[in-house]
Amino acid sequence: MTASRLVLIAAIAASAPVWSPAIAQTRPAPAPAPAAAASHQGSVVVTVDHAKVVRLPERAQTVIVGNPAIADVSVQRNGVMVVTGKSFGVTNLIALDGSGTLLAESSVRVQAASDSMLTVQRGLERESYSCTPVCQPAAQLGDVKRFFDEVGGQNKARNTAATGDRR
Repeated sequence: MTASRLVLIAAIAASAPVWSPAIAQTRPAPAPAPAAAASHQGSVVVTVDHAKVVRLPERAQTVIVGNPAIADVSVQRNGVMVVTGKSFGVTNLIALDGSGTLLAESSVRVQAASDSMLTVQRGLERESYSCTPVCQPAAQLGDVKRFFDEVGGQNKARNTAATGDRR
């Protein structure tokens, strides 16, 4: 993505009337949610591509994620679990003790990142930019495939060059 294209996108976004096919929207940053403990009928809210630390109930031996495509968990020492948002949606977490008794069940809601994100919508095609403080392409779930693949390919090439991983 060239700098001139970003300047053009910003100019279009700033001057576009509400009814225009190219509409730019900014989403306000949500207030940070307090860390939620896994408890019966509790809820954990996490952002896509972010992680949240959650305390497991005592005696928890098994943790089950209803839909691992939405969220993933990594159980750590001392009753700590890390929940990572993988895709938008809602799923559940179940904690069982060694004998299979239900200790806790929580819902997990994975939401979109919203702080400093600019969304450019052209008809059905969407592109996302992270404006922290300068707007740069930031592929998000739901972006048009062409844009998503281009930005993803650039990110992969950059990470490969930085780590020397030639796979």
